[in-house]
Amino acid sequence: MNYPRARFSVLLLPALLAAADADWILHNGKVVTVDARFSVAEAVAIKNGRITAVGTSAQVLKDERGPNTRLTDLQGKTVLPGLIDAHVHALGAGLSEYRAKLPPLDSIASIQRYIRERAKTTAKGEWIVVPRTLPPRLKEMRMPTRQDLDVSTTHPVAFDGSYVWAANSLALKISGITRDTPNPPGGEVVKGPDGEPNGILRNASHLLKGIHQAQPFTEAGKLSALEKMLSLYAAAGLTTVGDRIVPPADYPLFQTLRRLNKLHVRTVATWRINTDRPLDAITREIQASTWTTNQGDEWLKFGSFKVTLDGGQSVGTAYQRMPYGPFGRQLYGQTDPHSRGTLFVDVDKLTAIFAAARDKGWQLTAHAQGGSAIDTLLDAFERLDKAKPIAPTRSHVMHGSFMSEEVIRRMARMGILADIQPGWLHFDVPALERVFGLSNMRYFASFGSLVRAGIISAGGSDHMIGHDKNNAVNPFNPFFNMWMAITRRTTEGKVIYPEERVDRRTALKMYTIWAAYLQFSEKEKGSIEPGKFADLVITGRDFLSCPEDEIRNIEPLTTIIGGRVEYQR
Repeated sequence: MNYPRARFSVLLLPALLAAADADWILHNGKVVTVDARFSVAEAVAIKNGRITAVGTSAQVLKDERGPNTRLTDLQGKTVLPGLIDAHVHALGAGLSEYRAKLPPLDSIASIQRYIRERAKTTAKGEWIVVPRTLPPRLKEMRMPTRQDLDVSTTHPVAFDGSYVWAANSLALKISGITRDTPNPPGGEVVKGPDGEPNGILRNASHLLKGIHQAQPFTEAGKLSALEKMLSLYAAAGLTTVGDRIVPPADYPLFQTLRRLNKLHVRTVATWRINTDRPLDAITREIQASTWTTNQGDEWLKFGSFKVTLDGGQSVGTAYQRMPYGPFGRQLYGQTDPHSRGTLFVDVDKLTAIFAAARDKGWQLTAHAQGGSAIDTLLDAFERLDKAKPIAPTRSHVMHGSFMSEEVIRRMARMGILADIQPGWLHFDVPALERVFGLSNMRYFASFGSLVRAGIISAGGSDHMIGHDKNNAVNPFNPFFNMWMAITRRTTEGKVIYPEERVDRRTALKMYTIWAAYLQFSEKEKGSIEPGKFADLVITGRDFLSCPEDEIRNIEPLTTIIGGRVEYQR
């Protein structure tokens, strides 16, 4: 495919043009600008951390080169705008392997090996907690039970499956969980055929007593882990991340790294509020907070106000339009064949919470995976929209796995955006197809339909555990995630609803200019244009023309943020 060539352009800002000698010129390359024309240039000039010119090598060198200008001959390499992951959990991911590397936990046998190894170095009676592992990604496609976790009888053992946990016999005994333990509100102590707890705790992990994973991390340890994780993001080609849960206790860590110039990537923080309490307490906290959207600077600022509306599709608690069905018993430990998951906040309360947040100037979003959760979120948005148009807030559906034609129409009509996770399709569809049937997954991860409806969609990984960009729980390799949006190929090699694929340019927009738009930053980043931050990633392979299956293996050679090299391979 032929792409329009970029015309030479210069930013008409006197502060930058006081001297026409760029700090740095990258030339003789393929500069994919992602501008309005999606033009391709040969060179880019940088001064004072911003782009001053984009165009042909000859023109940029002629007009921007000075006696002290640094020159880099790209030798045909590709330059992309700095990539943006709109959805990560940086601190938790950094801490997950800060003390020790995690083994791959892809089967119940590997979980049992992990428990045995930890038992060798853990004092008897101390807890062993299996790091978060999602049942659809286990070879057995089922939740572990207490019998599976009883490979250690001298340690209480817990398996972290996100919204659903499992515990071994000793853990149940220590916690006083028996056949007579009542189900907590919205949760379940799952019983086996004999009426005894089988170890699976659905939305009930809080019943486990005295659980702790290790000695608490010091503030210095947290700072070190966070800094390392942000540096790993930069090494993956990311120049901005959206951290989707930054509580008040953790935000000062980001501020400290910002002050020390160790943030490594630009960070947009999300404030998630606890909704499991009376409405008046929630609204008072919102009103008393000094935080709001866009508060901060170009390196660290606030983005969205977030509510968790339902559970997770990977553990059978996402609030669906249809029951999880027979396979849900195996995969999630479901006992109710009519269960559709869990809705944590009803529409009336959600609307009131959102109204208070919008009055404070917040962009609004909610974790909503299941179809009925998405419907509920849009019901709340529509109520707000009737009072005052919601589109200017750039509010959005977070995750939105189980869309529908009607959902997409409603989003388009209100100007609602989307925060999407392409990688989930690769890992989770093989199990989800067995739960719901392929015909009921027509609008699962419906990227193509969103784009055709004009809905701006920002790509994200939901990275939460692990330091390896390709093997973490939810890999944060942006090239892998773009490859998934383009191919829709699962771990079983099956392409799911190919009509929902997007082309390469669209996938790149999801991780550049559209993600920047969701973060109110499209005038500063997301494309290679004069006046914008010099956030760039240089790659050896050509994203636009390399064989499709090579996209996932593209490696950044250099990551540049604000004209400064943050990563050099």
